[in-house]
Amino acid sequence: MIEKKKTELYQELGLQARDLRFQHVMRIATRNNRIIMRMEFLKAVITPEFLLILDYRNLSLEHWLLNELASQLAGEGQLVTYSLPFEFRAIEAILQYWISKLQERLNILQPQILETLEALVDPKLLSVDRSKLRILLQDGKSLSELETDVKVFKETILEILDDEEVIEELCLSKWTDPQVFEESTSGIDHAEEMELLLENYYRQAEDLLNAARELRVLIDDSENIIFINLDSHRNVMMRLSLQLTMGTFSVSLFGLIGVAFGMNLESSLEEDPKVFWLVTGIMFLGSGLIWRRLLSFLGRHLEPPLPPHVPAFLKRSQAAAGRAETKTSLKGETFGLSRSTLTNQ
Repeated sequence: MIEKKKTELYQELGLQARDLRFQHVMRIATRNNRIIMRMEFLKAVITPEFLLILDYRNLSLEHWLLNELASQLAGEGQLVTYSLPFEFRAIEAILQYWISKLQERLNILQPQILETLEALVDPKLLSVDRSKLRILLQDGKSLSELETDVKVFKETILEILDDEEVIEELCLSKWTDPQVFEESTSGIDHAEEMELLLENYYRQAEDLLNAARELRVLIDDSENIIFINLDSHRNVMMRLSLQLTMGTFSVSLFGLIGVAFGMNLESSLEEDPKVFWLVTGIMFLGSGLIWRRLLSFLGRHLEPPLPPHVPAFLKRSQAAAGRAETKTSLKGETFGLSRSTLTNQ
């Protein structure tokens, strides 16, 4: 750990002031046999001899520097059996750290989103828990940020893979160390090794992006299911309300009879004790019949109409007519028959 002024540092490294500017962007570039890597808050300068991490005020980054970086720079855990120059190990260590951070974010988001969706997508629920919706909204925003970061990481690596000159410039030791240059000419192509290294992390980023997209599709499908369940419950409530309204209408309609007999008018009917039960029975029977009629009318207009029935013989005749027309047109095209001849046939 060292402290230096910015002017002294870029003069010592042979860089310019803008190369050490702190920008939250993602970029991998070369200048004066130096590799400048910007991974948002992770900024590094790689030379054939050392790796310089600039202003690492981050707890997770400090843990990586103290516990993992030394073994990665020593070449432990590499896929290749032969030794590669130092800049290969440094680039791989930084890319591995960044892809692990993205994977860690996905591993945190995935179980949270699945748990929230499982609690929301329940057909037995008549209402949606607003707290769960708020959590899902926050997780959706975090997932969108993760997708953006993975896309930027992919585009950064793809931009290098599409430019062979940049890949050659990333092989620093090939142009400074004669022994490394002899090894490259004798069979080990460092440019191809660098390309394979970048392609490996490009594929890992692609896998991360696909997993994030699957979560996004799952969220969208779950939202559609939630809306369908809510619409279904809403339709049930509307249907029940409509049925009750019809029942109230039918009872009120035949209740006019009771209103008529309940007025203070004298007639000979109020003296007969059987008239009360007769009028009451007519009121309930008429209300029930009207309510039943309205319900059947409602069911007829709410159910989807059935497709019209086509008789079997009509289908066969239509198919035969289509085949005959096809054969006739083929004959006309083949033999050049006139319209009158086809008509006679």
